Amino acid sequence: MTALTLSTAGAATLRADALVVGVAKGAGSKSGDLVLAPGAEAVDKAFGGKLAAVLATLGASGAEGELTKVPAPEGLKTPVVIAAGLGAAPEKDGSYDAEALRRAAGAAARSLTGSKKAGFALPIASVEDAEAIAEGALLGAYAFTAYQAGENKLAPKGAKAGGAKQALAEVAVLGAKPRDKAFKAAAERAIALAEEINRARDLVNTPPNDLYPESFAAVATAAGKEHGIKVQVLDEKALVKGGFGGILGVGQGAARGPRLVKLAYTHPKAERTLALVGKGITYDSGGISLKPAGHNETMKCDMAGAAAVFATVVAAARIGLRVNVTGWLALAENMPSGTATRPGDVLRMYSGKTVEVLNTDAEGRLVLADALTRASEENPDAIVDVATLTGAMVLALGNRTFGIMSNDDAFRTSIHEIAEEVGEASWPMPLPADLRKGMDSPTADIANMGERMGGGLVAGLFLKEFVGEGIAWAHLDIAGPAFHEGAPYGYTPKGGTGSAVRTLVKLAERTAAGDLG
Repeated sequence: MTALTLSTAGAATLRADALVVGVAKGAGSKSGDLVLAPGAEAVDKAFGGKLAAVLATLGASGAEGELTKVPAPEGLKTPVVIAAGLGAAPEKDGSYDAEALRRAAGAAARSLTGSKKAGFALPIASVEDAEAIAEGALLGAYAFTAYQAGENKLAPKGAKAGGAKQALAEVAVLGAKPRDKAFKAAAERAIALAEEINRARDLVNTPPNDLYPESFAAVATAAGKEHGIKVQVLDEKALVKGGFGGILGVGQGAARGPRLVKLAYTHPKAERTLALVGKGITYDSGGISLKPAGHNETMKCDMAGAAAVFATVVAAARIGLRVNVTGWLALAENMPSGTATRPGDVLRMYSGKTVEVLNTDAEGRLVLADALTRASEENPDAIVDVATLTGAMVLALGNRTFGIMSNDDAFRTSIHEIAEEVGEASWPMPLPADLRKGMDSPTADIANMGERMGGGLVAGLFLKEFVGEGIAWAHLDIAGPAFHEGAPYGYTPKGGTGSAVRTLVKLAERTAAGDLG
């Protein structure tokens, strides 16, 4: 993991492999001019006051995501200066948007793979700005190299090392106040949050031959011991005894059995409890309703919801939030075999309801239903489930935005506002009552499929059936942003992204403060 320091050095005196400064598009009548952001003053002085002109000559515009590298002149202790675009310069108070800072820091850190140390002299007008820069840099520096030569412990003996460059080793944030308690706390929060998001990314990126229900449960157990979190693992026998028909039904076709993992972080002064439920399909073939060719290759990511829940609980423990956070990981492999659930089978769920399975590729809602019922038994103040649940949500919102559904409009609004605040794109979605009729079954209490149009909303309505009476509940469908198949951008890598973790951690903080919405 990349190290983080709040440096007392100035931009001109810091010894590092590179120095990152911010540039923006000018406002008003000079909108075409390149503007140096606060923090770049010493660097500009070393360039004889011509840094902006040099960058403009090289084509820099200040646009978000843009990076321009120039050799450093005499007077700086770093060989390279990187100008990171921040978008439009602020017109009023001079403060840059936290997400713009986060993305700029992330893009710069990503470009410095293989470097030992980089200084970040981006504009800091508040503690929040320093935290955003630190968070973005730590997330942008992420690299998944576990299966590349020199890193893979399972690689054959004699395999050549050095197959992958290491992530940026150290991030030094300039302009913060290292001795200030608020800045120290912000740095510690950024480290804990980024490390757990990156752990979630690792889990999502791990191939399914190594990450399956039992091994995922082992990772959770080890983390629980390290961070004082109580972990309970229900294996196949315990699931049968408990009557968890949804989880068992999905997992019965696989050679590796399913698990239900409970992680409980408790604070001695907590007054509220937040329950989180994550879909953990460690590989989704579709089961008997087999996915077509071209749709299987990324299905190791179908446990991203469980990874997000796991990361959130650990982050809450590391930060020491004054709230109880319980995570439920519903883990299974969805495989076709002679023992697999068939379309037309009826499962008896943990709640006692029966479900007619019309499509075995609509399996996530089955494991979530059991976990939602079990979580409801503990009467938390609120429940949020997180899942890569439907392709329909991707069609509706694209690859970067997750949908939010809820049985409580105010709760849904709160989560949407929190997501926007922390820089995660989301959108509130309805749960139209008329779509419920499509799941009526002549055989069972409910079918696991309904109308094709509005399929993401139908899935939400199905889950709602398994939430305890009177409990505020929200469903986050992260099918789009959980796994990024395109080129990296900002602090977002190719592959697992850690989607929803920042939203959930902030929600836990708001819950601790008594502000659930």
